[in-house]
Amino acid sequence: MSHKAVVLDEQSMVRAINRIAYEIIEKNHGVDNVVIVGIQRRGVPIAKRIASKINSVENSNVPVGILDITLYRDDLSTLSTHPIIKGTDIQFTMEGKTVVLVDDVLYTGRTIRAAIDAIIDLGRPNMIQLAVLIDRGHRELPICADYRGKNIPTSKTEIVHVSVEEIDGENKVTISEGCRNA
Repeated sequence: MSHKAVVLDEQSMVRAINRIAYEIIEKNHGVDNVVIVGIQRRGVPIAKRIASKINSVENSNVPVGILDITLYRDDLSTLSTHPIIKGTDIQFTMEGKTVVLVDDVLYTGRTIRAAIDAIIDLGRPNMIQLAVLIDRGHRELPICADYRGKNIPTSKTEIVHVSVEEIDGENKVTISEGCRNA
């Protein structure tokens, strides 16, 4: 499987994340009641980058949490008999907050549905918003991102690869052709 196209290079990723940060500030009229929660795995460094930009612009300290949705997935039984739990780390209350969920790619919407279930189990936020680096379409659930870095129309056979420095050693988004039977 070879990379077909680089969709975002490092500079484009920075611009997309910065734009998302500004949009969050604008939509929420500041960030006094905002918390950010990154979905394991690549949603976490993206969430931290968004929060860092917001904090520098607003001279604030927006809390960032880490959410593992493994046990909330509707396909858990088909994944593995021993799923790998990466851990949730949220050191703040959700009660009455605007929670900005952050993930790398929005595809079917099932990951986000699981994340919403997990958030609700942790408390009752005032609002949940969604920020994604890439929206590739093909929704199976009625879920739409409030903030998106880039819309990328894809076929169902294509695979979107998000690479982040913290995990992959580089920052870029590529698309490659997957197998036809997927």
